[in-house]
Amino acid sequence: MKKFEQHSETCPIVQTMNYIGGKWKPIILARIEPGNVRFGRLTVQIPHISRKILTQQLRELESDGLILRFSYNEKPPRVEYELSELGKTLIPVLRAMNEWAEKLPEQFRR
Repeated sequence: MKKFEQHSETCPIVQTMNYIGGKWKPIILARIEPGNVRFGRLTVQIPHISRKILTQQLRELESDGLILRFSYNEKPPRVEYELSELGKTLIPVLRAMNEWAEKLPEQFRR
């Protein structure tokens, strides 16, 4: 692994965190990974996130090209989300994060 570039926007870790940093984005991506997911389903799967924050995070993920949003002209309106090809490339990263956390000794779990 290349030497980490501290506090640099060119650091690959900083670049990755610019896309998936924060409390909710990795969780949202993991919930969308299996396939098309509706907004309401996400609110059930991630119960501690407010609708406002979920909407904001989904918009950022869409703007960053990590998810695709499909809006259907129905009543009531139906919106579904799925991972983009770029978003799918993050799945191994999320799985690695999950595996790392599963190996944490009990005293370090939060």
